Amino acid sequence: MTGRMAEVALEYARGTRTPADPRPASTVVLVRDAAAPEVYLLRRQRTMAFAAGMTVFPGGRVDATDSTVADSWSGPSPEWFGERLGCSGAVAAAYVAAAVRETFEESGVLLAGPSPDAVVDDTTGDDWEADRVALETRELGFADFLHRRQLLLRADLLRPWAHWITPEFEPKRYDTAFFVAALPTGQVTRDVTSESDQVTWIRPADAVRAVDAGEMLMLPPTYICCHELSQYADVPAILAAAGDREIRTIMPTVRVDGDQAYLETT
Repeated sequence: MTGRMAEVALEYARGTRTPADPRPASTVVLVRDAAAPEVYLLRRQRTMAFAAGMTVFPGGRVDATDSTVADSWSGPSPEWFGERLGCSGAVAAAYVAAAVRETFEESGVLLAGPSPDAVVDDTTGDDWEADRVALETRELGFADFLHRRQLLLRADLLRPWAHWITPEFEPKRYDTAFFVAALPTGQVTRDVTSESDQVTWIRPADAVRAVDAGEMLMLPPTYICCHELSQYADVPAILAAAGDREIRTIMPTVRVDGDQAYLETT
């Protein structure tokens, strides 16, 4: 590690920093098939308090209203997601709802539809944008949004992929569920979020090479997800692999050697 992250890690290792409690959050790896599978990535504004300048997947922390969408739910039960993620059904339901809401807020893609076998096919209109902004500013709760639109959250479109907890030395910490989801037919991603200054679709292997070359910055969970996804030939293979994965909680730790700090994930 280098820079401010290394300084903070050394402070923690020397006992001068108290760990913060991690807050629940969700991240969604949107995938689509082009010549090869591609993932949707955003570069966070350099003014952000957490992961400034880092390239990330859409996502964010769980909101209080995310736990109130039970009557707008379609797909595997919250308990099924809880078994996959190692948490209660109630916690898993909030993770899934946050995943769908944050994806809409940060990319304009909405994993919801009017029935269990339909998905919204276009969210680019002015009325959709007004609702997206209202969700982003918390003027509109997610459950109220679904009710007003008469939509069902399509939990079946999400596949749990990973579970990461921010290292203890970080001043802002998150307990994050990672999901994969295919870009719904007809929908398009848009550069809409106020938290990013650049968005792109890119092959996972190309993202890994960009990080290795120092052309892109990523936190370990994003980098490792891209590396894992680079092994698959198409989106159906990715979604099938998600169903077979053993999801274990990963919280990187700090190893100090002299005045150098190293981040380890095992």
